[in-house]
Order: sequence, then C-alpha cells, then structure tokens
Amino acid sequence: MPKYVCVDMGGTAIKYGLSTEQGEFIHRGQKQNQIKKLGVQQIITDIANIVKFYQSAVWHNRDKKVDKEPGEDSDIVGLAVATAGIVDSDNGTILYSGPSFPGYSGFNLKAALETATGLPCTVENDVNAAGLGESWLGAGKSAQSMYGLMMGTGIGGCLIINNHLVRGAFYSAGEVGYQHTNRKENWEETASARALVQKVAQAKNIPLDEIDGKKVFALAKNGDKAAQEAVENTVAAWAVGIANICYIVNPDMVIIGGGITAERAYLQPILTAKLQECLIPLVYEHTQVTFSQLGDKVGLLGALRNFLQRAKK
Repeated sequence: MPKYVCVDMGGTAIKYGLSTEQGEFIHRGQKQNQIKKLGVQQIITDIANIVKFYQSAVWHNRDKKVDKEPGEDSDIVGLAVATAGIVDSDNGTILYSGPSFPGYSGFNLKAALETATGLPCTVENDVNAAGLGESWLGAGKSAQSMYGLMMGTGIGGCLIINNHLVRGAFYSAGEVGYQHTNRKENWEETASARALVQKVAQAKNIPLDEIDGKKVFALAKNGDKAAQEAVENTVAAWAVGIANICYIVNPDMVIIGGGITAERAYLQPILTAKLQECLIPLVYEHTQVTFSQLGDKVGLLGALRNFLQRAKK
C-alpha cells in the first residue's frame, strides 16, 4: 500500500506524519522549527531525516513498525508539504515569508526537498492546505463551495470550490487578514487571537507576556467583564470580515480554524448573534458558519490532498 510523508511547517513547530492515500495516519510527530536559529538549510535536513526515519522500517498500523530487510524497497511514494508563506505551488518556490522564516523568500523548497529525499514533493501554503483538508475529510466535505479561515497570530483564508483551491493570479487569493474593516486597521489587527490578548492585557494592565488566549477565556468564563467585553468585540470584528467574505464570494460554508476554536462552545452563540447583525437574512440563512473538525492534523491532511490532486493532473 503506497504511503506518504506529510509535513506542516509553522513558525515554531514542524508537524509530520506518515499517511495512507485515504488520509489515515499510521504515525504522527512534531519537532521544533529551528529556521530562525540555524537557517533554511536546517528545514531541509530535518525533513530529510523525517523521511529517512519512515523509510527505515515497514509500518503496518498505528505506531507499529518492523525493521526493513536489506534491499527491501520502501512503500513511501511522496512528500507532501504545507508551509507558512505565500507559495508558488506550481514550482514550489516561496514567494514571500515573514520574519519567522529568515532566508525563505525566493527559496525553491520543492526542488531542495526532492534533491534531499529522492521523493516527488509538493508544497502549498499552510492555510490553503488547511482548507483542502477540511473540504476533503472535515467539516466542509459536503460543501460545493467553502471559505476556510485560520484565526491565530494573524488571520489567513482560502476559497475552495468543488474541492479545488482558488489560488489567484499570484498565489495570494484568500489573504483576507489584510482587508481593511475600518480606515486605520486591517482585519487581523482587530480580530486575530493576538489582538484579543492585547485588548485584555491593556484593559487589565497586565504585561503581555503574562497572559495568553487560554487565560483570556478562563477570565471570561469566570465573569471578568474586561475579558468578556474583549471577546465580544473580537467576535464582532470576526463577523464584519466574515460578512464581507459572504457578500463577495457567497460560499455554502465558512469554516473557522486555529487554536482559538477550542473555545467554540463559548464563541458560537456570540458569533451567531453578531452574524445576524451583519448579514441580510437571505445570506445568513443560506450560509453555514462552523468550526474546524480536524484539529492539528488539518494541515497534514491538506498537504496530502494537494499532493494527490496534483498527481492526477
């Protein structure tokens, strides 16, 4: 049975796994991303070592393996990568990356990894991959069109139509965090998880390094007015941006992902109320806004989906 090494690279961690063609993981792991300290070549070394780890054994089922016999061929047939940054997914070059990935812009990640591993490789933006994962095996698998949002330090987005990603003329379609929802700030400056934490830290005069999203929601659930107001204002800002997306794209479904979705039970009723204020009834009633179902494996699955779709072209 053919197997695939899947990799999802964020600013601090490299998630990886070995999967079947059906998206069933036999093994998953995670390691620190050291690009800021050791440079882009360290990514190539780390991923090549992950591939060697999987190639060194025959994997039968979850976390169970036996050593290969000398000369025995590996059943690993591809390397599927999702990464931060704007990616030319046709040739695997990183077109733009932020400060968390020094030396990454202009780097042909696909070519470097194929040379290092000997495997065919595909590379896709991590938010785009998350959307592909959700449309394949997650909350969006029944939707003809869906818009995926990742709410984290920033805000990323992607549009999936008939299970295929809309990449745009320069591979930057869906970068909705940069849309301006007021004259002074873009959307992620008002609606990201980072913005939420900053609001609470300022309101309560707490040093920013002493509070995070988990503490914000703990405060809100325990009746802290400043935290409750900050969450409500942040979700109201979500609704404005989501409404803009719905009016322009008119998707069947909007799916929200990111670590903040662990608080979906608290967020959903607030979001529903705010969306009713921002959307006309026709659009509100025909657009399902929900949360990711795939958790932290969504990027790995989306990377695999991208590989399989490209393999069929």
